[in-house]
Amino acid sequence: MSQQHLLMKNPSSQIFRSATNGGQNNSTTNGDMNTSINGNHNSAKNGAYNNSNKDHHNNHDNNNDRSLINRKLPKELLLRIFSYLDVVTLCRCAQVSKSWNVLALDGSNWQSVDLFDFQTEIEGRVVENLSKRCGGFLHRLSLRGCKCITDVALKTFAQNCNNIEALNLFDCKQITDATCVQLSHYCHELLRLNLGSCIEITDLSLIALSVGCVNLEHLNISYCDKITKNGIEKLAMGCHNLSAFISKMCTNVNDEAIGYLAQNCKLLRTVNLHGCHQITDDALQNLASNCPNLRYLCVSNCTNLTDQSLISLGQQCHQLVTLEVSGCNQLTDNGFQRLARNCHSLEKLDLEECILITDNTLSHLANGCPLLQNLSLSHCELITDEGIRHIGTSSGSSEHLQVLELDNCPLITDSSLDHLISCYNLRRIELYDCQLITKSGIRRLRYHLPNLKVHAYFAPATPPPSITPRTRYCRCCIIL
Repeated sequence: MSQQHLLMKNPSSQIFRSATNGGQNNSTTNGDMNTSINGNHNSAKNGAYNNSNKDHHNNHDNNNDRSLINRKLPKELLLRIFSYLDVVTLCRCAQVSKSWNVLALDGSNWQSVDLFDFQTEIEGRVVENLSKRCGGFLHRLSLRGCKCITDVALKTFAQNCNNIEALNLFDCKQITDATCVQLSHYCHELLRLNLGSCIEITDLSLIALSVGCVNLEHLNISYCDKITKNGIEKLAMGCHNLSAFISKMCTNVNDEAIGYLAQNCKLLRTVNLHGCHQITDDALQNLASNCPNLRYLCVSNCTNLTDQSLISLGQQCHQLVTLEVSGCNQLTDNGFQRLARNCHSLEKLDLEECILITDNTLSHLANGCPLLQNLSLSHCELITDEGIRHIGTSSGSSEHLQVLELDNCPLITDSSLDHLISCYNLRRIELYDCQLITKSGIRRLRYHLPNLKVHAYFAPATPPPSITPRTRYCRCCIIL
């Protein structure tokens, strides 16, 4: 694809090429923008457009009265206007004229930059020049998915943008520990860092962050499989303000690592350990006893967990809002009874593939968790219409329930749908592979809840066999 075609397809990409050339604008005219306050355009090339002396006189007066917008408004006000524009619009404005190029590229307009839409085009030199132009103005930068970015570019970035507070490097595959070392040296104001899918990151990165980025509050190291308990120990000892720790599919994260976090980062409110298969009840007991303000917890596919984890959460984490335990197939009604007894603030509960729970769990949730908005029971094959009745007829569900997922619940029938008619805020229900649910039951539910989206699948009817066999011909005979 030619460069000209690329610019036509994505005009805003030109600004990044301009940045790599020191901010020169190669596509605009040399004068100020010829736009007046009332939106009309004057062009010196057009001259008088009417042969009448009167019209010519009026046109001359109008030219004297109108001024270019750049002269009419002070620079400070124009900058304030530009500050409300997004990156793409700023890029377009920078191509209007020289003066607008200067205004659009002013560092004060680039305090928050998200380059995800340009991920395939962003190269290291773009980030380097962007950092030089923005300097201390830049507070938030997202390079999510920019796979061409390397440690070299981020070294320059760290040196120039030492006021950065939020940096998203998710899926920047070429990033290594060297980047975190530079962040540690220069970016002491860093609060949020996303290193998810940066697969070369090791414990050395966490050690560096624990020394130079002690104000860190939010860290995502998902899919960084080289990180172990040693790095997490150092992180926990240096970053006591950590409130969110996300480590999906970090298979080396174990109970000891979570113990360090729980004991040193007592402000934790968000923890995601999805797929950390070494985690056991000990880790959850540590979190519950040391982090009572926990509001979001995901331990999906941590298959070693038992009811003891739910009991610990129920005893200590009364502010819990979201709990995701999908695939934790050792959890039973007893654990959810203890959880529902004290966690009255629960709004989202993912119980997919908790194959041992029965209608008793739904009875406890209906009584103890009146704020439930989102409930997933997919593949909970012991759930029956009676359990759905508990949920559907509770006063809390009728007011708050919005999403209910019942995929692959083979025992529920249209009666379950009838029990949900009073849930007037229900917005979506999943019914895939619920073999006893019928189209008429769904139509009846939607009659009462017209805004409801129902996701279900019914196999097409098998055509009846023909009464008389179809006459068959031998094509060979026809040809001959």
